[in-house]
Amino acid sequence: MTITLDKIQGLIAGDGELPAKFVESAKKSGFKVITISLSPDNRNELNRISDKVYVCGPGEIQKVADFLHKENVRQVTFIGKVNKGMLFRNPRLDSRALRLLRENLRLNDNAVMLALINELKIENIDVIDQTIFIKELLVPKGVVGKVQPDENQKIDIEYGYNLAKEIGKLDIGQTVVVQNKMVLAVEAIEGTDRAIRRGCGLGKKNATVVKVSKPAQDKRFDIPAVGLKTLKVMKKCGAKVLAIEAGETFILQKEEVIKFADKNNIVVVAV
Repeated sequence: MTITLDKIQGLIAGDGELPAKFVESAKKSGFKVITISLSPDNRNELNRISDKVYVCGPGEIQKVADFLHKENVRQVTFIGKVNKGMLFRNPRLDSRALRLLRENLRLNDNAVMLALINELKIENIDVIDQTIFIKELLVPKGVVGKVQPDENQKIDIEYGYNLAKEIGKLDIGQTVVVQNKMVLAVEAIEGTDRAIRRGCGLGKKNATVVKVSKPAQDKRFDIPAVGLKTLKVMKKCGAKVLAIEAGETFILQKEEVIKFADKNNIVVVAV
């Protein structure tokens, strides 16, 4: 379905580099971008490149809606990781957020995000596909760089891919760490980097990290992303393979990722 884009685009920005990539691409295409910043992680950069930035907590739904209305924003994109661990650390939750938490039987990522999307829909604000402005960051099938997987690594890639898809069906996480057809770690609320550290701490220095999209991935949220930070965590922990899903994963700093992977004999492959 073709969507008609408004000239004013909203961004609800979590952690990482993807939000800035979104703003740069949208503005290059002639759009005005109003950013709702949920994280201090990238706020300075977003302040520099966005047309305007408002600061909210992840649980301040009404405040987000009010800022978007103030700027006449009718379309928004969720970009960047929002750590669900905030629910356990003195979160700022307004009455709408508290109601959603009470009403939802499950607080897995899909349930939370779909509830948020519905709340914005009530405000006549549509959440749109994450890929619209940054489609070029999706990685095609094949080895990224020069380092090829050996036969044992290929077996672990296939094994880990199938497991990660099953974990995705349950909406637990998107990443598994495997070695010799054994599961060392399954990503949960802690995120990819900590899952890698935990898994590699249990195995020898040759683990395979597999990150995939969920089956029937809703492209309005949670598209997997990797970048140089992921590779640096892998190097420190001794992981030797990063397998990602082709056409469904954002790769950041691709040239730097290739250089780093080649230098450190790390396989990066999209399957």
